[in-house]
Amino acid sequence: MKEIALIGFFFLGLFPSNLSVSDFEEDLSHKFYVSVTRMEHKASTDELQITTRIFIDDLEKLLEERYGIDAGLDTSQENPLAKEYLIKYLKAKMVIRINGELVSYDYLGKRFEYDQVVLYMEVPKSGLKTAKSIAVECDLLNDLFEEQKNIVHVVMRGKKKSYVLIRGNNKGMLNFP
Repeated sequence: MKEIALIGFFFLGLFPSNLSVSDFEEDLSHKFYVSVTRMEHKASTDELQITTRIFIDDLEKLLEERYGIDAGLDTSQENPLAKEYLIKYLKAKMVIRINGELVSYDYLGKRFEYDQVVLYMEVPKSGLKTAKSIAVECDLLNDLFEEQKNIVHVVMRGKKKSYVLIRGNNKGMLNFP
């Protein structure tokens, strides 16, 4: 028991005595910046289903800095412009090419899960059944956070390929025989 008390006093000596609660509040925000996108081809309908997860506070900060709106995501006062600017941003920062050709995707909606927003999109009649390649370019939040990482998982024809895309290295490709 004496050893435990000595260890406790040792660790207390490592922390400055002039800390306040506000010093810890700042540390409660996350210190890493990441989005996770999953793209999965549904062969029966030839759709490419896309799900992207982003921290709500990061997305709100982006909408504030880039478009000047207080989005109020996941609140009863969500700004009606938030959806419009979110779609505009997604289309600019996440690009998909099938066989080298740019494809368009539809924004289906969003939901909130804990501290994240989950975005749903799809490429209807994608042409992936006979495609030779799919390329993804993802720059989500790279313009706001230098250390942003965008993890992209592509699942197609029983193959899964994952990429960690960063500023300056924002493209991944999956080829098929």
